[in-house]
Amino acid sequence: MNTKIAAALFALVALPAAAASSTDTPRVDQREANQQARIDQGVKSGELTPKETAKLEAGQARTARKQAVAGADGRVGAGEQARVQHSENVQSARIYDKKHNAKVRSGA
Repeated sequence: MNTKIAAALFALVALPAAAASSTDTPRVDQREANQQARIDQGVKSGELTPKETAKLEAGQARTARKQAVAGADGRVGAGEQARVQHSENVQSARIYDKKHNAKVRSGA
């Protein structure tokens, strides 16, 4: 059941994020994909609880929205790029923290 919840959350986050991604920011797009893979691996291994997964997915969605706003005018300026990168750095640290805390999914 928890895997179904995680898959549903991923679908809700991934579709808008994919639609919002810009070809002008391939490194950002790749980083988002890598971070999503880290979350998926944490769910699969039991390192992430459903609550942790939901919070991380919400963080991924926030980062994707920031990227979409930054590229809305067709150009990503240096300041916008710095804000998106900072958001990604924060999200990466959160993923690490959640995966390496003492909480594990029950039954894992």
